[in-house]
Amino acid sequence: MIFLRLFYEFFKTGLFAVGGGLATLPFLSDMAQKTGWFTQAELADMIAVSESTPGPIGVNMATFAGFKCAGVPGGIIATLGLITPSIIIILLIAKFLASFSESIYVKGAFYGLRPASVAMITAAGFLVVRLALLDTAACAASHSILQLFRWKELLLAVVLYFAMRKSKLHPILFIAASMVAGILFHMGGV
Repeated sequence: MIFLRLFYEFFKTGLFAVGGGLATLPFLSDMAQKTGWFTQAELADMIAVSESTPGPIGVNMATFAGFKCAGVPGGIIATLGLITPSIIIILLIAKFLASFSESIYVKGAFYGLRPASVAMITAAGFLVVRLALLDTAACAASHSILQLFRWKELLLAVVLYFAMRKSKLHPILFIAASMVAGILFHMGGV
């Protein structure tokens, strides 16, 4: 039964997450709350791993979540669930592309999907900021606004942002530096 549920949940995500891998984040956050398959902290870890490994973020996250729930078969089923809608839609569009390309309805649909895609990616960005840089639980427990921010992570984000803007270095170097800083932060070395 878990395999069917994994396929179904990730199929829905793949069907409605218009805009790429980051657009899957609001769906995954909802899935974490609804199913309990992974926590918000694990979602943040999945984002970090998916962003630092090759391949589409949505596929990486589906594979990770499925693997966590049901091992290798779960990872395969969740990934298939996520990519199946895209495959079906691409095959249908390819079959009818010539007749669809000049349709005012198709043009109108794509015109409407653009802002929806931007909104979903923006929501994903806010989710990543909330997970990585804010600690609402500590703020609520201490009743202090100063506890809202994860100060080390916020400082790292600001330093990396300005370093990337001023530098001509390859982005992989910044990803590697972030991984090292994360290990040091987590181990308490910094």
